[in-house]
Amino acid sequence: MSDFFGSLSKVIHTSLILAVLLFVYLFFANGGFAFDTLFWSWLFRYLHVLAGIMWIGLLWYFNFVQVPNMGKITDEQKPAITKVIAPAALFWFRWAAVATIVTGLIVAYLSGYAHEAMTLGIGSGGGKYTAIGIGMWLGLIMAFNVWFIIWPNQKKVLGIVEVAAEEKPAAAKKALIASRTNTLLSLPMLLSMVAAQNLY
Repeated sequence: MSDFFGSLSKVIHTSLILAVLLFVYLFFANGGFAFDTLFWSWLFRYLHVLAGIMWIGLLWYFNFVQVPNMGKITDEQKPAITKVIAPAALFWFRWAAVATIVTGLIVAYLSGYAHEAMTLGIGSGGGKYTAIGIGMWLGLIMAFNVWFIIWPNQKKVLGIVEVAAEEKPAAAKKALIASRTNTLLSLPMLLSMVAAQNLY
């Protein structure tokens, strides 16, 4: 058993198999369903939620766990974070942001509300379109922060990009402010997304 749970690859593949088996069961228990726009919208919404969990989960990991505890780590131990853990976490963090945005835009397109949401429901009756639109725009701002502020500055802080030593504190501050901005926006963004699906 410890062999199985010691392997992330085995656990993830098994989880994927269980998800497919559950889908097949639900498919036949429901008498089947068409592979139409509704199906593809559901599939991309599922992928959107998975990517979003990875993205926001890592955002909260950085802000609730890693950054607040860096001061408690000895200088000898810090390379384990800065050379191994942080670069790996930032890889999944930035690509989960891309996957979340892309799948979200596909869902909006397939569901027929992309234009209405991106214009915040102005001229379309507001309500659901305003709520989902606010969530989408907040997500886009957050993804911009990831790719154009956090990641470029973290590359300097972590030594992935060579810079003068005096540039690193300024880069760390910019990355922290952008990361905290994303943390600030994360709850309103999630509220907008959930409200759009459940209150209208």
